[in-house]
Amino acid sequence: MAITDWPEEERPREKLLARGADALSDAELLAIFLRVGVRGLSAVDLARGLISHFGSLTRLCNAGVGEFAAVPGMGPAKYAQLQAVMELARRALGETLAERDLFDSPQAVRDWLRLRLGHLPHENFCILLLDARHRLIEAVDLFRGTLTQTSVYPREVVKLALARNAAAVILAHNHPSGASEPSAADETLTSTLKEALALIDVRVLDHFVVPAHGKPVSFAERGLL
Repeated sequence: MAITDWPEEERPREKLLARGADALSDAELLAIFLRVGVRGLSAVDLARGLISHFGSLTRLCNAGVGEFAAVPGMGPAKYAQLQAVMELARRALGETLAERDLFDSPQAVRDWLRLRLGHLPHENFCILLLDARHRLIEAVDLFRGTLTQTSVYPREVVKLALARNAAAVILAHNHPSGASEPSAADETLTSTLKEALALIDVRVLDHFVVPAHGKPVSFAERGLL
């Protein structure tokens, strides 16, 4: 049955307008993005199939163009549209972080880090430079590594903090392998950077490990700082 034949209150677009986006399932939200289905499948059916095919909404959004376009009914144009939506979300969250104390919106920090780092196929080290009111000055991808390792140089981190006149920083790096727990090397690096930055009166407020799938892990919450 086509979505246009559904009761109006059950149609994703009308449901969103009446009850808000958070009232919709992942498949219903994706169906609004897709707009139309394919022969024999409504947009919601197609959306459910896509999520099932990739295993999760996160994996779907982070798929490469070849993998995404290989699914019947999809293609490079839909892929470009989806990536544009993802980038808009990153930029909107980035603006939120620049306007308020990051400790007032810890979930926004996690969401932003997932969008920025969670999809990368290589390990990436990012530093969030904050002013004295803990508002975002700039986020810099400082070092890039392989699938399993990156090299982080404390001197470069210190130079960057001084150049941007940062009062505090939040560190973050991803684990493209999927591991969510901080490694012993992660803990050693955090300690080294904390000591180096303390020499110039810059505080390390947190260090997040961002797995390929799942919730970023906070060093501060684990008592590792």
